[in-house]
Amino acid sequence: MAAVRSTYQEGLIPFKVEGDTHHTWYRLFGDLSNRTRAPLVVLHGGPGLPHDYLIPIADLFKIDGIPVIFYDQLGTGRSTHLPYKPNSFWTFDLFLDELTNLLNFLGVQDGFDLLGHSWGGMLAAEFVIRRRPSGLRHLVLSNSSPSKKLTRKSHAMLHAEFSKVEREAWLAGPAHPLFMQASTHYFSLHGCLVQPLPEEFRYSLAQGVAPTGDTTVFDAMNQGELKNWSIIDKLHTIRVQTLVINGRADYFQDFVCAPFFTEIPRVKWVTFEASSHSPFWEERERYMHIIGNSLAL
Repeated sequence: MAAVRSTYQEGLIPFKVEGDTHHTWYRLFGDLSNRTRAPLVVLHGGPGLPHDYLIPIADLFKIDGIPVIFYDQLGTGRSTHLPYKPNSFWTFDLFLDELTNLLNFLGVQDGFDLLGHSWGGMLAAEFVIRRRPSGLRHLVLSNSSPSKKLTRKSHAMLHAEFSKVEREAWLAGPAHPLFMQASTHYFSLHGCLVQPLPEEFRYSLAQGVAPTGDTTVFDAMNQGELKNWSIIDKLHTIRVQTLVINGRADYFQDFVCAPFFTEIPRVKWVTFEASSHSPFWEERERYMHIIGNSLAL
């Protein structure tokens, strides 16, 4: 199935931080003025991967008439980049303020759904826990994690299946001559199984990783608040209807997602057996069917 080509609009939303005005870029599929369904706001992963790789989710507008709102978080994609900002600038609260600003600017704060993929799911969960948005109807945590410790454990378990040469390259980091080759191999088995990799996915990866992209947000968050981050002890405060999704070959194996299922009071969990970290590409029609049905409840 080709990427959805329905009519959409794009724009820039002013976002004031510490007296300075930056801009959040967004893309909307649908019409917010005459909507009959709550809009779905989609939070991308990374941190630092622009929304483009998530474009199949716009199918929900074409299939179910659900307005779908994508945006590039500050420091990412088409939004304002701030490579000179210190690590302390980049925090969960910064991105939660940006999301709140987007909801208010588009006038959907009183009735909306939220889908976060990977890092976007972590951000979405924190939004519910910290801000308790009264207008949120449904939460979708797609291929996400409630704990960096569990994330590291899952990666280590999957890495153990690879050669010693590849494991050494990952440990050494981007400076190792085989790092990119090893990382590409790992991604092909646990990041996205679709080959060749969709153009939108290649674009997002190029924008969010070195040496082609801006890694400011990724580096700052992983050296800062994300380094030892966990919300497992706060998941019980998420009262909204929640759908948890992962893939059988996902970076985030079942034991990573399990706390979402055991701690969130109103929750359903679906594992896509033929997918890794990107079921919206790998099992696209089923993914949209399950999301669409969940948002209709």
